[in-house]
Amino acid sequence: MKYSFPEHFWWGSASSALQTEGTREGQTTWDYWFTREPNRFHNGVGPQHTSTFYQHWKTDIQLLKQLNHNSFRTSISWARLIPDGIGEVNPQAVDFYNQVIDELIEQGITPFITLFHFDMPMAMQEIGGWENRDVVEAYARYAQICFELFGDRVLHWFTFNEPIVPVEGGYLYDFHYPNVVDFRRAATVAYNTVLAHALAVRAYRAGHYAGEIGIVLNLTPSYPRSQNPADVKAAHIADLMFNRSFLDPVLRGEYPADLVTLLKSYEQLPACKPEDSALIAEGKIDLLGINYYQPRRVKCRDSAVNPQAPFMPEWFFDNYEMPGRKMNPYRGWEIYEPGIYDILVNLRDNYGNPRCFISENGMGVENEQRFIENGQINDQYRIDFISGHLTWLHKGISEGCNCLGYHMWTFIDNWSWCNAYKNRYGFIQLDLDTQQRTIKKSGEWFAATSLNNSFDK
Repeated sequence: MKYSFPEHFWWGSASSALQTEGTREGQTTWDYWFTREPNRFHNGVGPQHTSTFYQHWKTDIQLLKQLNHNSFRTSISWARLIPDGIGEVNPQAVDFYNQVIDELIEQGITPFITLFHFDMPMAMQEIGGWENRDVVEAYARYAQICFELFGDRVLHWFTFNEPIVPVEGGYLYDFHYPNVVDFRRAATVAYNTVLAHALAVRAYRAGHYAGEIGIVLNLTPSYPRSQNPADVKAAHIADLMFNRSFLDPVLRGEYPADLVTLLKSYEQLPACKPEDSALIAEGKIDLLGINYYQPRRVKCRDSAVNPQAPFMPEWFFDNYEMPGRKMNPYRGWEIYEPGIYDILVNLRDNYGNPRCFISENGMGVENEQRFIENGQINDQYRIDFISGHLTWLHKGISEGCNCLGYHMWTFIDNWSWCNAYKNRYGFIQLDLDTQQRTIKKSGEWFAATSLNNSFDK
């Protein structure tokens, strides 16, 4: 069967500054954490060993063109542009980002630019990071500077990438710096991130720039084990905490009342100011980026909560392992293609059908060298993964969902936080020793799909 997509559909991939550029002038939390605890990083590989985009941006953009990308998302590094977070702008960084943006446009590739992709300048973290409203103001200034420098050419801006992840990783589950386990502080970080987002949106609107501004959220549909009321309630609370805590403010301009009530009853609400609600209402977006990797399956708890344990989301639900689920064994994630459709239908039916696109979807696989045939990685499993998701995406679009594009994570195998290079995601293989780039079979498939604006299955 042939699956054709709407005219001007965005075909491309996504990456981030910290995961691709390499060493920068300003230190980030990742640089600092790596010097303190290199053992937390796979094979002791830190953020200085990335895919060298800072040196190879021009040839990499040629490869993007070879893959028939018409769009590409990356991020600006706050710590590269303003090394201490609040002071002087680094002219070398301005030159670099100008060259990248201009070259993308020259090659017919529309730049999508994210302002914050997990890379807090260490100078900002030292004064409390997102717990401190001074950092919120500093971010708003940084956003304003980016709009002034690049807003004449960049027409698609995103304030944050997956803002729930630094909340989960840094303040709940100990997989990002500063390795805090404290729900109230996590709630403060999440809340202040929404305020920072809204301030950036306000600045963008005030500047009357030609483009649009949005945010990228990783949405994980919450599926209850059964229709038993206890399971349904558990899934609802998981959805409130992990999806709607950001989705509602950026699309509706306010928080879900039942989330506020729940957190208030456990004395976990962040400190709010009277003027905050008006600011949050101003933060409604033009374009939503959706990162979808896996569903969240939950059931009601079958054991009592230890009242002495730290307050956590899991006080309200347990994760559920559905029998017979399809897995990516390398990443430990369920592969569930209909989830992408369910997200789009939810947005259509409950959020006014916003302009959106799939900003990330991907499959990380370990030791891909096993699959080399005639000098090329034959990653048919990745082609199957993409085409499976695109089939359900196509169904959503055919039923009126306002989805404008599909970006894969990622372009070239890149450094991935604590996992470093354990799992590879790219259309293009990266040889870490030589930095040689080789297009995988999936890259050729994607290039053909983009060129034809369709695929056969």
